Order: sequence, then C-alpha cells, then structure tokens
Amino acid sequence: MQNTPRSTQKFILKLFPEIMIKGSSAKRQMVGQLYTNLLTILSRIDANIMVKKFSDKIEVVSPIEVVAQVRQKLLDTSGIEQILEALQFDNMDSLEKIKTKVGELVIDSLKAKTFVVRAKRTGKHDFNSVELERTVGGYLLAHSEAKKVDLKNPEVTIRMELVENQLNLITTHYKGLSGFPIGTQGDILSLMSGGFDSTVASYLTMKRGIKTHFVFFNLGGNAHEIGVKQVALYLWNKFGSSHKVKFISVPFDAVLTEIFRSTPPTYMGVTLKRLMLMAAEQIADTMEIDALVTGESVAQVSSQTLRNLALIDEVSSKLILRPLSTMNKPEIMQIADDIGTRYFAESMPEYCGVISQNPITHGSFKRMEKIALKFDYDVLKQAVSDAQHIYVHDIIDDVNNLEAVEVVHDLTTNNYVVIDIREEAECIQTPCKTLQIPFHKLKTEFMKLPQDKEYLLYCEKGIMSQLHAQYLRDAESCTNVRVYRPLQS
Repeated sequence: MQNTPRSTQKFILKLFPEIMIKGSSAKRQMVGQLYTNLLTILSRIDANIMVKKFSDKIEVVSPIEVVAQVRQKLLDTSGIEQILEALQFDNMDSLEKIKTKVGELVIDSLKAKTFVVRAKRTGKHDFNSVELERTVGGYLLAHSEAKKVDLKNPEVTIRMELVENQLNLITTHYKGLSGFPIGTQGDILSLMSGGFDSTVASYLTMKRGIKTHFVFFNLGGNAHEIGVKQVALYLWNKFGSSHKVKFISVPFDAVLTEIFRSTPPTYMGVTLKRLMLMAAEQIADTMEIDALVTGESVAQVSSQTLRNLALIDEVSSKLILRPLSTMNKPEIMQIADDIGTRYFAESMPEYCGVISQNPITHGSFKRMEKIALKFDYDVLKQAVSDAQHIYVHDIIDDVNNLEAVEVVHDLTTNNYVVIDIREEAECIQTPCKTLQIPFHKLKTEFMKLPQDKEYLLYCEKGIMSQLHAQYLRDAESCTNVRVYRPLQS
C-alpha cells in the first residue's frame, strides 16, 4: 500500500465476532458481502474513498473532507463490531523507528498520567508483541512526564497495530452496529405501520443482516402512507442502502368495510391482523420471500395475547418473526430513540381503522373459523391485485407528488359542515352544523350529501380524518373536504 496522504483518515473495521467463528467458506462470504456493501455505500459519498479487504478486518481510507459522513455510515453499517480511527505510517521496520514515531505523537498527552501500551502484530518480525509493547512503553516513560506504566487501570491507553512494516496508531475507538452484513441472511417482508413497534422490528432484522422489504396496508388515503414511506426511507437510507428494497402499499379500505359487514366487533382486531398476514403472504410469494416480520409484543394490546397471536398465525404458512415479542414498551421506545425513529413514530397512528368494542383477548378457534367463513375473500384478492410496488429509493419522488389535506382550526371563517367520523363516541359539539358518519360508512354516505357545501372531517387525533379526506379527494374527486382539528386550549 502506498503512503497515506496527510489529507486522509484511515478506519480499521473489526468484524462482528459471530462472523469470525463461522466456517472458512461462510466467513469469506460474509466478509466479501460487507466489503461490497461498503463499496456501494461509500462510493455515493466520494469516489476517492478506498476500501481494502482482509480476512479478519476491512480498512477504509477517506479524504479528510468527508470523514464525518464516512464515520457515520460505518457506525450505521451492520457487520462491524468496532471502528478504529488510525494514523498510518509505512516503512516502520525496526523497534527504533516505531518507538520514535509513537513518541513524537503521544508524549505530550502523557504528562502527569498513567499509561499502558497495547500492540497487535501481524507478519514476520525480529520481535514479538510483548517486546514491542515493552520497548515503546519504556521509551515513552523515559522521554515523557508520565506518572508511570499501569497495566490494569491506566488513564491513557496507547493502541497500535503493526502489519508487516506498516504501523497503525489508533487514535479513536467506536462501538459498531454489530450484526451480520445485509445480504447474507436472505430477504424478509416487514408489515410496516410506521409506529414504534414496526419500525424497531424492521431495524432489528436489518441489523441481523436480513434484506428487509416493507408492506403497508393503506386504510383510506395518502396522509398515513406519506408518513410510513418517510420512515421506511429513513430506515433504508440509514441502515440498508447497500441493497434495493421494495415498498408495497396495499389499499385496505374495502377490506375494512368488509370486516365491518361480516365480523362481530369483538373479533375485528384479530380479523384485521389475520387478513393483513394473508395479504402479506401472497405478496411475499410473488417476491419469493420465505418469512414475514411484525412488531407485535406479547400482551401489549388485546390482539397480541398468546391465544390471539396463534389465531392470527394460523392463516399463514410463512415463518413469522417477532423480534419484539418479549420487549416492553419503554425498551422499544429506547431503541427508537437510539436509531432516530421516535420522531416519526410519535406522529404516526397504529392500525386504528378498526376500533373493536370490548375486543376479545382469548379468542376461540372454532368461533374464529365460523366468522372467517362470512368474509368475502374476493375483496382481499382485489386489494392484493391493486397493491402498488415501488423501490424505497424512489420514495422521495413519490412522496413529493402527494400532498396532505389542509387542516382547519377556526370554524368562524366559513359556513362549514363538520362530520364526526368516530365510531362509538358522542358527536362533537361545534358552532357549525355537525353530522356523525362513522368512517367505514363515509365512502358511500358522503356522496349523498349536498356537494355545494364545505365539509370538515373530525376524529380525535386527526389521523383517520386526514386519511379519509384524502381518499374522498383522490377517489371521488371531492375538492370540498378538509380536516377539522380544534386548537388545544
């Protein structure tokens, strides 16, 4: 290797320990995949970044101008256990040269401090690693104002790696993401709602080296879809951009309407999850994907008791991974904080399209079987047929073509009609004319209203009203519908 220019920074990447204990063929394949992933990711930053592969590590040399970007990408790339920033010096072919060069760089930092020297050596030399450590440590002690050498609890640790005659002096150490390189563990389809659970579950599969695609079940319009696409793009860009992955949006509003027609309220939540799983399985089949991932955690909500999860799982023959199954909500939220998805999740609804009254927590297999027979599965088949597939890297252009519906806070500026679309709640009181039409009936009932009026849809959190206002605009070309959200007092 040529001498590293002064305007570059070297990174030494130590591999995830589980990679190192694999057989030689598997290890070689994983190191090769990580190398390829890094070439893909880093070339987007600067074509002059150099990546070199070894059997037990990878080295990256970056122009100094893009070091911060490179460092962050390395921290977000699975398969890397440690990231060491290093100064590189060639032609270090003697202990004399090595100790002198290290002294030039660190002596001033040792004043009034204890220290230790730790060295790793690869290649043929006239000395071993212990002799290297003792020689450099003795030289530093003699030529600095350090207190002493402390082998157990030093204030300063000087780390170096000698590869043949190349000396790498480690300046900074970072903990990597760990896990396996993406592309080494196959593909999976993640049922993505955009909330805390599904985003964290998707991150965990990506971290484990699984190429993670996203399927979203759209319950009525663009607003929720925009949010989910944004968080999917964020996850891909941060942790998975070495590979192309798909985002599939399945129109589920007609499925929701059919659930209300055919299903008792107590079983609506479980039925919705079963139908999502069935649709996801069909899509996974077309993509030749063997496994699904969900963000479900045991007992977090009524549909996630062990019995109800068993009821849900019986509709699919796919392997279903639930990485959050034993986590509690604070643990999940902490991971969301760490990976940067909390901002998205806090403004994102979970699947609130079906709000069951007194939802069942210990469903009956026999009753579920009878209920399932009443559902018209042609509706589900049509939803899967109408699903839209795009690559995640195309989401930016796709989202820019969508626009959320305007929100109105002040009812005194126009002669509005407010429509409360909540299912069970008492109708909201406003100074305007106010109607109550449950959201699942809105599709048919809205078109019966006088179309010379301006309508504002209302729900408690503003999410379902945004979804259905967007639907009426898109599907029915209704330009006279917006969203009402009272200002918080």
